[in-house]
Amino acid sequence: MSELHSDTGSSDAAWVNPLRDPHDKRLPRIAGPSGMVIFGVTGDLARRKLLPAIYDLANRGLLPAGFTLIGYGRREWSKAEFENYVLEAVQLGARTKFRENVWERLAEGMHFVTGNFDDDAAFDNLAATLSEMDRERGTGGNWAYYLSVPPDYFSDVCHQLERSGMAEAAGGSWRRVIIEKPFGNDQKSARRLNEIVNSVFPEEAVFRIDHYLGKETVQNIMALRFANQIFDPLWNAHYVDHVQITMAEDIGLGGRAGYYDGIGAARDVIQNHLIQLLALVAMEEPIAFSPTELQTEKIKVLRATRPVYPLSKTTARGQYTAGWQGSTFVKGLREEEGFDPKSTTETFAACTLEISSRRWAGVPFYLRTGKRLGRRVTEIALVFKEAPHQPFGERMTSALGNNAVVIRVQPDEGVLMRFGSKVPGSTMEVRDVNMDFSYSEAFTEESPEAYERLILDALLDESSLFPTNEEVELSWEILDPILDYWEEHGLPDEYAAGTWGPDSADQMLNRAGRTWRRP
Repeated sequence: MSELHSDTGSSDAAWVNPLRDPHDKRLPRIAGPSGMVIFGVTGDLARRKLLPAIYDLANRGLLPAGFTLIGYGRREWSKAEFENYVLEAVQLGARTKFRENVWERLAEGMHFVTGNFDDDAAFDNLAATLSEMDRERGTGGNWAYYLSVPPDYFSDVCHQLERSGMAEAAGGSWRRVIIEKPFGNDQKSARRLNEIVNSVFPEEAVFRIDHYLGKETVQNIMALRFANQIFDPLWNAHYVDHVQITMAEDIGLGGRAGYYDGIGAARDVIQNHLIQLLALVAMEEPIAFSPTELQTEKIKVLRATRPVYPLSKTTARGQYTAGWQGSTFVKGLREEEGFDPKSTTETFAACTLEISSRRWAGVPFYLRTGKRLGRRVTEIALVFKEAPHQPFGERMTSALGNNAVVIRVQPDEGVLMRFGSKVPGSTMEVRDVNMDFSYSEAFTEESPEAYERLILDALLDESSLFPTNEEVELSWEILDPILDYWEEHGLPDEYAAGTWGPDSADQMLNRAGRTWRRP
């Protein structure tokens, strides 16, 4: 006897031993009978990320044969028109090679339902469509609802799903909801959103998407820390001087200026992506690699994390002005179409956090993010303390800096170690060298896109990479005092496009005798 599983390079089935350990995560797992409804399917996120990811999962053989995709929106589309829309998105954005047989099988299960979010009749029609697909496609009553819509519509959609009976699972089936950020605007609004969603769906059925947690290198943080003995003894305040977590973008706001105004860099990136990275870097080793244990350890860290005061010296924010982005001269934020010239919304944000635990007491965590910075890069750098005694003379080590372990999340995924080495020759001179591990060079397998991993995990009920409502609320609790302080203290500083942020961000570290890395 044997069972089927998919080879990651082909949609053809391959045979494996059915007696393998069901917890063996080395083998790909195929989602069981199921379907997905995407609210906001005509939006930018669905077109660029969600629809290509669904095709890539199908192409890798990780979706069931009867997988059904239903789009919901205001457009008066037929099934054929919806298929053409999805096909265009797939051909533009899919990671894997396009194969006609895979597409035809996936397209068979595509449907579109027209309606608004407050339209009872349209949701009744959607409910009837789901029942029809259960009978015809064998989806088994298992449906994931992807809310790719602004949070203002969460209440309407959840209410309609409850009213029409689509939120309730029966007979051993399941219903889940997948939610896109932003998860609120502060702790109070986040708690309110959680109450709205949890009034319809139990917490275990709620999957909050933070696409950064689906990136291969972010998941490698746990492998790096807990599968290697060489790092654990040094991963603490005895040896680490400070930690820098950076997410830099070289693009401006472009057409998103109207949306971005009032949100800003801290709410858009620090509250979710960077604080989640901090939790993964700082958490204790979980008892097991399971959702409950991982989330428990992250929550412990977040409960112990708080801003460092005074905020006038430990935070910085800025808005980009016109400048050179490489060889191109770009306009400043206040010239961007749709942005209020009087707005105090920041495009650069930096803050200093501390963790009150035995492992990390006294180690500052510096978080920064910004638009129109020197280059696009996301990295985590653990910078180590200087050796307590240096037998070499000062001149011999003038080119030697602090040791560092740098985890590169994007775009060149990998891990870099910086340490001192003797310069070849007859004299003694020690300078920094790098030992560089690159994913693209070490592995022949191409990393899946983050949304592939996260959509599949939601279908499999694997919640390890999804923040819980408590994590979301704790993240806001950390950030809210900083946002409140900025709200009360005038305009952000300015920085020229193509630089690494305002002078106040450099001063934030300079006061402690430290400097930002220039990736």
